[in-house]
Amino acid sequence: MTWTTRPRSEGAGKISFWRAGQGAPLVLIHGVGLRAEAWAAIGPMLDKDFTVYAVDMPGHGGSPLNNAVTLQEYVTRICDFVQALDAPVCIAGHSMGAMIALELAGQMPDRVLGVAALNAIYRRTPDAARAVQARANALNPADPSSPDATLERWFGAHPQGALADSAEACRDWLTRVDPQGYAAAYRVFAHHDGPDNAVLRGLPMPALFQTGPGDLNSTPDMSRSMAALVPQGRAEIVPDAAHMMPMTHPDAVAQALLQTFGQTK
Repeated sequence: MTWTTRPRSEGAGKISFWRAGQGAPLVLIHGVGLRAEAWAAIGPMLDKDFTVYAVDMPGHGGSPLNNAVTLQEYVTRICDFVQALDAPVCIAGHSMGAMIALELAGQMPDRVLGVAALNAIYRRTPDAARAVQARANALNPADPSSPDATLERWFGAHPQGALADSAEACRDWLTRVDPQGYAAAYRVFAHHDGPDNAVLRGLPMPALFQTGPGDLNSTPDMSRSMAALVPQGRAEIVPDAAHMMPMTHPDAVAQALLQTFGQTK
């Protein structure tokens, strides 16, 4: 039941979202190929303190792509959504969603009270950059590939129990995502190298950088390096976690978000 599709509304920027809870707004942005339900295990741990807005990234779920081809075009759409909430917000993003969250926080520092970047990338090694860009270049929206390789990177070869349920939910989302939307987002993700140092140094709000030692693409060193540049930055490494930490380790993620965003109250 955790990953069941939830009823949607449409907000500014033609952003589709589900909403739960009460309190100050907290906007959650998923990663490439996923959808707002990727936050479903975390939402109930946050919605007593916040009004949670879990959004579909452009080209995913119920949010149309509208020809978004640059990171700034994704950021602008989410900025429009945040502006329409008409209140200061906290914001958390996972993977490409973390890219968007950090850029948005840098562009709207007067509206963002706190930011969290989960499994974010920062200055990939040359080998890692070549690998992810090769995967992006191989995508063919007219002939989508099997998600098996992606799922194995995320969950291992033979996930069991709750991990298997999470993997099957991701299989469903990756299979049903708009191929054009997936390819566009993945190309942006693959060719972006993380936030500019000036953006990180200029963030005036509490900022969490969280990942796991099993994430070979969004490594602990990346999170520590970004956190070191932010005046109120903090890095947290979740033991045994890998790239799909918001789904596989929701308790640790929720606790870290509450700790970080509690500083904003």
